[in-house]
Amino acid sequence: MALLKNYAGSVYGGLGHLLKLYCESQHLPEPQALLEIQNLERFDYVIWRSLLEQIYQLQPHTGLGLRIAEYVQPKHLGILAYLALSCESLGEALNRYQDFHRLVYDGSPLKVEFVSPYFSIRWEETELHPTQLTDEIAIALMVQFLQQFMCKEQIQLHEIHFINPPPKDAQVYERYFHCRVRFSEAKTQILIPMSETHKVIGNADHTLQQLLMRQAQALLQQLPHSTQLDQRLQQAILKGLQKNEYQIDQIATQLGLSVRQLQRHLQQQNMTFQQRTQQIRYMLALEYLKDPHLSLQEIALLLCYSEQSAFQRAFKQWSQITPQQWRQQSLLKLK
Repeated sequence: MALLKNYAGSVYGGLGHLLKLYCESQHLPEPQALLEIQNLERFDYVIWRSLLEQIYQLQPHTGLGLRIAEYVQPKHLGILAYLALSCESLGEALNRYQDFHRLVYDGSPLKVEFVSPYFSIRWEETELHPTQLTDEIAIALMVQFLQQFMCKEQIQLHEIHFINPPPKDAQVYERYFHCRVRFSEAKTQILIPMSETHKVIGNADHTLQQLLMRQAQALLQQLPHSTQLDQRLQQAILKGLQKNEYQIDQIATQLGLSVRQLQRHLQQQNMTFQQRTQQIRYMLALEYLKDPHLSLQEIALLLCYSEQSAFQRAFKQWSQITPQQWRQQSLLKLK
């Protein structure tokens, strides 16, 4: 579980709106956690990953991230989308994307490298190893946005690389991206011919771009401060669950805050301490269920439930299926 403890990051609230739009379009039941983040400017990456897992359990399709990305609109990516649209060329827009990508996803560092005859858009690996679902939606969102809203001409991709092993139907990805897709690679990246960087974007506006860049820079400077307390809170709850010392007064003391101060911080995010604790419990539960050597009784104890039945009821509330069903589906994905 060290990967969860050491990870820090947040995503733009518009991505929560995108997931809600997808669930509505597919007539899927909307997870409670998805409803709780609809008014947030940003929310924790832990919640993002958890929501993607929940939607997959409701609709276990290969390439689910590709399906979700088809619904993306500029508003779902916020100021970064409008900044990119104000650029003259694809190459210039990608440089802006590299500079300000943290405004959409403050997690894995993104690099844009020009290595003739291609340029690479790649994501650096973090201590929390990404899943196929989180990787594919990150790439698909970028490609869908570039193809749909930016360039007048179709952008030709060379190859897509994933670090994860290939699924049963890898052709789903090649049909979507219209290029070769490789799995079990050293890096998660998009390779695009250098010639594509000169393609023109139809809405170049230098004055607007300067205004947007100043605004984006101001937002970027706020990120480390806005997520610092959330990162410490997450780590404190994780450690508290291991020691069965996770009540709000115990966690507030660890953070050097009063209970009222901690409650006020959570209220600003339209969240209670209990909801935050349950989100982290759910993420831990998913990781524990991937270990076939752990029984449901042992997982319940690790999550500080006095009875297995209480854990099972909570898990079904989180994901609409039982822990046994989730574990079976997870094992089927690995075959």
